Amino acid sequence: MAIAIWSCSPKTSPVTKIPTKPADNTANKQTENKAGKDVSKPVKKASDRYSTIALILPFGLDHLNPGGKYSSAGLKKASLALDYYRGFKLALDSLTADGANFRVLVNDSKDEPAQSRALALNPQIRTSDLVVGPVFPDGMKSFVSVPNPGKKLILSPLSPAAPATYNDSRVITIIPPLEYHARRAAEFVNDKAVTKKVFILTSGYSDEQAYISYFKKAIDSLSKKKIKVIQYTVSRGNLKPLIPQMTKFNKNFVVIPSTQQNFLKVTLYSLDTLSRQYPMALFGHPKWEKFTFLKAEQMQRLNAHITSADNVNYKSVSAITFIRNYRKAYHAEPSDYAIKAFDEGLFFGQILADDPKKLEKLDDYDFTGLHNSFKFIKKGNQGWVNTHVDVLKYANFELKLVE
Repeated sequence: MAIAIWSCSPKTSPVTKIPTKPADNTANKQTENKAGKDVSKPVKKASDRYSTIALILPFGLDHLNPGGKYSSAGLKKASLALDYYRGFKLALDSLTADGANFRVLVNDSKDEPAQSRALALNPQIRTSDLVVGPVFPDGMKSFVSVPNPGKKLILSPLSPAAPATYNDSRVITIIPPLEYHARRAAEFVNDKAVTKKVFILTSGYSDEQAYISYFKKAIDSLSKKKIKVIQYTVSRGNLKPLIPQMTKFNKNFVVIPSTQQNFLKVTLYSLDTLSRQYPMALFGHPKWEKFTFLKAEQMQRLNAHITSADNVNYKSVSAITFIRNYRKAYHAEPSDYAIKAFDEGLFFGQILADDPKKLEKLDDYDFTGLHNSFKFIKKGNQGWVNTHVDVLKYANFELKLVE
């Protein structure tokens, strides 16, 4: 099922901007609301040229048929789809104030790989200027399995799956994969580790190996192997074998790639006890950001950091303005999915409004949005990847951005 929607009347003013490289004369072409407040201004006439964007989202509308019923998982996916659509549409509406013109094709993937493949054969989708979705990796793999001579770009909007998952030059991976979190942690350690030593504490579970491998590769490259990596599998919180290699005079850098609650509770307790004599600087897995069982006091004593690609400053003027506009438009609270969609819609919508050919040079554009920044690199046959990851630190009982 597909629904075509034209976006040619403004509802909000942009609250973020796309900085471009100095050589690009279109820098700052997008209207920026510098005060972060609503701006009332004459609406420019819509351009005769329009860009077509195909959204492929897991609405699961067949569950609305007589006798149909959403499962709990299906309802969550439908809610995600609706939130993403609303955020993306709000971004496009904001751009129409400057005369941009869009045709949006909304398609239901049903979160079924067979449906995603069928949509990849749809002539309207195949000729769109940009395809957004499918959302989940299985659907995306089915979609890109269908060749398209037009080589139209396909945005993976919410999944951090590694580009190798699809191995397709058309795919844009906008949520930074785990590799770039590990690399950002390695950059921080390389810059700050006076001891030229870093400890990796593992639980022994295989799901930690990817992060460890990415981190080791990055730290070896950045330090030219001058920083020693000491990997140790912790059993029942026993850290005594590491003490001879630690110092009392500088911070001991520790990386823990685990996401196992029981392991973390025991290990962090032991590390906290050790930190009374041996100063610590801890780096955790990016998933720690969502863990409610971590104790803020303990994290602060351990000088704990994490990497994040989803850091919304809800106190900022831009975020407050977006939330107010979203509530006004939809009478609902924006989710994280809506915020991501707004950033993505604003970034790609502006590029399409300027010149669709600029999609071929995404590395010419750095973008600061509400939830993250975009800094793209081209990975050959694996497409475009956003590599920007922030470092957050536990301070004053919350996670704060490290400048």
